[in-house]
Amino acid sequence: MRVRARLGHLVLAVAIGLTATACGPTSGAAPASPVATTHVDLPKSYKFAPAAIVVTAGATVTWTNSDNFTHSVKFDGDASPGAVLKPGASTTRTFDTPGTYTYICFFHPQDMKGTVVVTAPGSENP
Repeated sequence: MRVRARLGHLVLAVAIGLTATACGPTSGAAPASPVATTHVDLPKSYKFAPAAIVVTAGATVTWTNSDNFTHSVKFDGDASPGAVLKPGASTTRTFDTPGTYTYICFFHPQDMKGTVVVTAPGSENP
């Protein structure tokens, strides 16, 4: 009888641990601060890494698809369909005007979102 009780407690503890792990961070978590870089990876996880970057006007940013699936880089407000990146492919874009530019993977728009913050030359990056 004691073995069953201990086994039941163990199963309950594991279930609680798995539930807490599966929940992850709360939806109210603050987004990460932009990272100063000109390289964005599309790793095997349906995301842009880093998702938010900051560059100085005139910088060229490179996106590289390191995943096994095709993705894209499509900027909001852009009339073009965006760059389609097969596994291993890269694309670049030069940012001449300060501002905030948001983009998605149009194949996976709910999971893959990114932001490029372009600052004026001589200004401090966050």
